[in-house]
Amino acid sequence: MAEQRRLLFVTLSNIGDLVMTTPLLEALHMSYPNHLIDIVADPRSSELLKPCPYLGRLVHKNKNAGIAGSCELVMQLREHAYDVAIDLRSVLLTLFIRCSERGFKRRGTSLGDHAVQHHFTALRSSVGADIKIPPAKLWLDEPTQAKAIALLAGLPPGRRLIVAPGANWPGKIWPIEHFIASIDNLAPHFDSALVVGSSEDRALGERLMSGQRLPMLNIAGDTTLLEVAACMSGASVFLGNDSGLGHMAAALGVPTLTVFGPGRPARYRPWGPQSEIVLAPNANLSELQPSVVAEALLSHLDTLRAT
Repeated sequence: MAEQRRLLFVTLSNIGDLVMTTPLLEALHMSYPNHLIDIVADPRSSELLKPCPYLGRLVHKNKNAGIAGSCELVMQLREHAYDVAIDLRSVLLTLFIRCSERGFKRRGTSLGDHAVQHHFTALRSSVGADIKIPPAKLWLDEPTQAKAIALLAGLPPGRRLIVAPGANWPGKIWPIEHFIASIDNLAPHFDSALVVGSSEDRALGERLMSGQRLPMLNIAGDTTLLEVAACMSGASVFLGNDSGLGHMAAALGVPTLTVFGPGRPARYRPWGPQSEIVLAPNANLSELQPSVVAEALLSHLDTLRAT
C-alpha cells in the first residue's frame, strides 16, 4: 500500500506566534486536502496542534539543543519525502531533507503589515492564488472539552467574559487595579467571568476576584494549553493584555479586545475580523483608563452584533 503523501510545516515557538501561523497551515491543507502535514514545533506550544485533523507527525524542535539536536531533527525528517516543505524559522533546514518544493519567508516583502501576511510570503507555487488568507484556527478534542465542562461547572451559564491579566513581561501588563475597575463597569453586561493565565498569573487573578460582584472563577495555572482553550471556547468576549491567550481566543472565534502599551499592534494583534485593540496613551498602560477599555469592549460587541 502506497504511503500517504505529506507536506512539512515548520512553525514558530511562542504560543501567540504559533497561533498566527495557523492561517498558513490551513491554506496548505486547503491546497493539498489529501496530504498529511508533519509539523515541527516547540515542545510546549505544540500541544495546541495535537487535535489538528490533518496532522501527520508532530516533531519537537528544541532551540537550545545545538548542533546535535539539529542533526537529530534532520534525521527524523529524512524518514519521509515531502511534496512541499514550508519553514517559517530559517532557510537551512529544508536544504537537508527530501522535498520537491521549498518555501520560507522572504525578507523585505509582505502582503501587509501583519505577521500573518508576512508568513504568506513563504508560499510560492504551493498554494493557488485564489485562496484568501484564512482565519487563525485551533482544534479541540472531546476529552479536553469534557474537562472544560467540569472545570466551569461552578459558573452560571450565559454571557461569559474571559479576562487574562498577565503577559510575558511587566511592561505589557495593564495595572490590575484598572482591570478590577473595568470589570466592575462591565458587570451588568455579563453573567460570569473566567480568569485565565499561567501559574505566574495566579496571584493577579486572586486580586482581580477580590470584591467583584460578578461571579468569577480563577483557573490561571490550573490547566494545560488545550484545556484553557476549551474553557475559553464559546465565551462572549476576551479582555486581556498582548499575550498568547488573546491569539488563542481569536483562533477559537471568540471576540477579543487586547490592550496595547509598548509593542507593534499592527503586526502582532490577534488576527481576524472579531479582534479589536485599544491603545494606551503614550504607550504607557498606566495611563489607559478603565472606563475607556470598558466602553471600547462594549462598542466592539455592538459592532459585531450589527454586522
